[in-house]
This record gives sequence, C-alpha cells and structure tokens, in this order.
Amino acid sequence: MVQKRTIGFWGTALLLGAFAVPTFGQTTPPPAGGQGNNRRAQFQQQMNDRLKTDLGLNDDEFKALQPKIEAVQTAQRSTRGGGGGFGGGRGGRGGPNGGNNPQPVDPNAPAPTATQTAAKDLQTALDNKDSKPEEIKAKLTALRDARVKAKEDLTKAQTELTGLLTQRQEAVLVNMGILD
Repeated sequence: MVQKRTIGFWGTALLLGAFAVPTFGQTTPPPAGGQGNNRRAQFQQQMNDRLKTDLGLNDDEFKALQPKIEAVQTAQRSTRGGGGGFGGGRGGRGGPNGGNNPQPVDPNAPAPTATQTAAKDLQTALDNKDSKPEEIKAKLTALRDARVKAKEDLTKAQTELTGLLTQRQEAVLVNMGILD
C-alpha cells in the first residue's frame, strides 16, 4: 500500500515537473493593447487630481496652470538627465535586459531631453575605446553646456509659474519638489 502511494506521488510529481519545464526561462510579454500606456495615463491623472486638490484649484484654474507646471517638470527632468551614476544608466551589458528581448518603445514616453541625448553621446564615445581625446572633450563640453542651459530653463519656468501662484500654492509646490 505504501509503495503504491509512493509511486503515485512520484509519478504525479514527475508529470507536473514535465509541464513546468517548458515555462522556465520564458519572460512575461509586455501588456497587450497599450495597458502600460493606460497605467501611465491613470497615474498622471491621479497626480493631476492630487495637485489640483492640494492647490485648491477648480478645473478651469488648473487647466490654466497645468502647462506651466508641466514646463517646470520637463525642465527638472532635463537638469537630471545623464546623471546615471556607474554605467550611465545603460542597463548593463548589451543594454536593457542584457540585450535580450528589448522592451518596445513607448510612443507616449517623453522624448529624451538635450541633456539625456548629450549624456548618451558622451557614453557612446566612452564605450568606444578608439575615441580620440578631443572627441571625448567635445562630448563632455556639450553635456556640460546642455546642463547649464537646462538649469537656466528651469529657473525661467519656475519664475513664470511662481508669478501665477498664491503664497499657499507656492508653498505646496515647494513642499512637493516642483519649485525650489
């Protein structure tokens, strides 16, 4: 009786294992039908709703301020571009996912900023062992110039936004990290 149970147990385990083996190493496919884009839109809507509530704005007031807030956020992304630490944010060997199964490009993702593009160009030059020192110097100068321009753009965008806010709204945006 014990032998039949043992044989039955191992037979079931072997059968289940045979079905499980083909799934090893498979990756989860990206969400179908733009579900990733839908999540991004939902997240953005939630952030906008929270921002509107925290600032005490009605729909029309928020619509008037939203482009200025987005300009500041875009400028902030630009000033942070290219500071990926070790490896420059390249995603490891062979790019994202080790060069295997590259992720599809999200058409709704923000375009790379000038700073991000300059940082990528510099990283490409650094990755090329045959790059000449003057080429690296030119790419480095371009990145530094892009960062200076991005900081100037951020200051301008923050000044324009601040001029439209009450003291309380300004304090809320400073507390959120949108204004300095």
